[in-house]
Amino acid sequence: MALGATIYKANIDISDVDRGYYGSHLCTLARHPSETEERLAIRMLAFCLYVGETDMKLEFGRGLSTEGEPALWEIDDTGAIARWIDVGVPDVKQVRKAAGRSNEEIVIAYGEDRVEPWWKQNASDMRKVDKLSVAMLKDAEVAQMLPLMSRTMHLTVTVQDGVVWLSDSVNTAQVQMHWLLKRD
Repeated sequence: MALGATIYKANIDISDVDRGYYGSHLCTLARHPSETEERLAIRMLAFCLYVGETDMKLEFGRGLSTEGEPALWEIDDTGAIARWIDVGVPDVKQVRKAAGRSNEEIVIAYGEDRVEPWWKQNASDMRKVDKLSVAMLKDAEVAQMLPLMSRTMHLTVTVQDGVVWLSDSVNTAQVQMHWLLKRD
């Protein structure tokens, strides 16, 4: 019998000074049995960084269990994908396909031992995708987020000068996106 997804509920209060965005969100995240806690934490971080940036709703994709869907995406009223956010180190073919289906694509790469050779091998091809931005998260910063992950969580997130502070009643994490490729 196959294992089902584990459900996480998050009440997130966001103060993004850089974007002038302030909001509270109740989120439900489904963690696929093969998804790591690191990936779950990064999906939640991506939500905090991009929610409220447009009038469109930012939604979690079905993720690992569904091929051809991102970790998060914004879909406009016509059904077109405005923003595609992937987590991990996708291959160039996947990146091109996602860019062809969306107006903007963001990849948040993690796992320094995988990211560095992946970027070295694919950087020239990635730079040819004009809608693409790629950021890397350092392992030590991702590790700081893990104590914040629980099945029911209340998080306070503050973003200022490109630095993200996440905290609950006990733990605090400080994370920064390290941009390998940034499109404005």
